[in-house]
Amino acid sequence: MGNCIGINRSDPETLDTGSANVTRPVTGNTSSYVGTQRKNHPLCHETIRWKSEVPLTEGQLRSKRDEFWDTAPAFEGRKEIWDALRAATSAAEALDFQLAQAILDGANISVPNGYLTECYDELGSQYKLPIYCLSYPINIVKEDYGRDSPAEYSEPVDGGTEVVLKLRLSSTCTDVKLPVYSKDTIGQCKKKLQAQEGIDAFTQRWFYGGKLLGDKMHIDEAHIQPGYIVQVIVNTEKQSSLAIS
Repeated sequence: MGNCIGINRSDPETLDTGSANVTRPVTGNTSSYVGTQRKNHPLCHETIRWKSEVPLTEGQLRSKRDEFWDTAPAFEGRKEIWDALRAATSAAEALDFQLAQAILDGANISVPNGYLTECYDELGSQYKLPIYCLSYPINIVKEDYGRDSPAEYSEPVDGGTEVVLKLRLSSTCTDVKLPVYSKDTIGQCKKKLQAQEGIDAFTQRWFYGGKLLGDKMHIDEAHIQPGYIVQVIVNTEKQSSLAIS
């Protein structure tokens, strides 16, 4: 699907694993791992830059990511390792590399090349992540949330009851309150947060209870308890590029 353009490493396999053509997890041979005693490398504090051969919208990229994470544990490897890798990639994409490293260390996951494209658990099983799960392509197509946007972003006929969400923004590490309606979709709430805080809806990802809230989900379907915090991960790199353009 795309080619990695932001990594310059001597190991050609690193570039190969950066290709977004990788759609299935691959596990390696445990005995060969133990025999060679691979060295762990601290997670590199940089965002992998790559270009998709076929331009993707954020929705299409999100669908590809969800498909990978939903199917990866069904093939090989341990589910708890896949869950840890997913959490680490989310933290790294939000530029919280300290949290990402802590997640990897806590799950005993090693990254010999310093990138999440190739990882190993403590038993030596290999886990390969496609590049599209790690960062946005530089040629991603911005979706239009405006007047001509799809029906799921339009105002609901029955708005339901008014609720006030407590959101924690990764970009500022602050909490804000956002009044919404129970029948609002997450996509609509992102637009309201954009109007209130100036954070482009395109750069927001909402998490509650460790789960990603999809744009089509209604607030009442998320079962957000009063006083509980919704984590809003803001892609600051993408926010900056949008401001420049």
